[in-house]
Amino acid sequence: MTEPRFRHFLAVDWSGAVGERQKGIAVALCASGDEAPCLLRPPSHDVWSRQDVLDFLLHRLPAETLVGLDLGLSLPFRDGGAFFPGWSDSPADAPALWALVDAICADDPHLSASSFVDHEAASAYFRRHGGREGALFHLPGADHRRGRMRVTEEAQARAGCRPYSNFNLVGAAQVGKSSLTGMRLLHRLRGRLPVWPVDPVPDTGSVVTEIYTSLAALEAGRSVGRAKMTDYCEVNAALQRLGSKRADGTGRIDDHSADAIVTAAWLRVAAHRPHLWRPAELDRELAITEGWTFGAA
Repeated sequence: MTEPRFRHFLAVDWSGAVGERQKGIAVALCASGDEAPCLLRPPSHDVWSRQDVLDFLLHRLPAETLVGLDLGLSLPFRDGGAFFPGWSDSPADAPALWALVDAICADDPHLSASSFVDHEAASAYFRRHGGREGALFHLPGADHRRGRMRVTEEAQARAGCRPYSNFNLVGAAQVGKSSLTGMRLLHRLRGRLPVWPVDPVPDTGSVVTEIYTSLAALEAGRSVGRAKMTDYCEVNAALQRLGSKRADGTGRIDDHSADAIVTAAWLRVAAHRPHLWRPAELDRELAITEGWTFGAA
């Protein structure tokens, strides 16, 4: 993509928690210009479900929207030459991984992914609760103290973030559950919305990307240790750094909503930087297998 042409910018703070509706899901939208992003609500409830988000993306997304999903769109591949080295059913690329997760979790309600992490073969690659670390959570001979990392997660670390392995399902900062549930959503978007960089950016239409809200917070003047914002004063200071007008609201705000608001404003700025669409390490093989986090240059 040489000339950014998006007119709307949507940030989704995602959740992998069990249950239908998740207070951890927040959705914020802004248009070109400098108006502050606004928080969106699902049509018939105060709290989003994963299915609500899917329905919005498929049926109510404004034209020419750059969508940022705060989840890992794939798993490490390059380090071991496969997502699941040694497993004969290991998929060849990210879309096949999405399809596999969705198939194994077909009976899991609300786009959850419990069946995948408990799967007899797949579970060997994950660190789960109760001290259950799979025998293949670490590659033989590799030093992955926090688990296997994608190339883009190493780029995140160089930018000052603290990424975690998508194979880690333990701890408040883990993103593995969000990523696996997100893969079920991505499978349902296949052929209907392109997902960069698995798919090239088309000349027209909306595009889905992976985001990491800490990258937005860093550019907005926050430190990694203070990336989370829980007050509108903090949110509005971050928006000002991003060239945005103030958001409506005063007092306390949950960190998920704050992440969505600030990241939507950041997407509006970052989308116009050609180098972010062409990371130096991103080749076609990596794009189709591991994907990339937009903004991790």
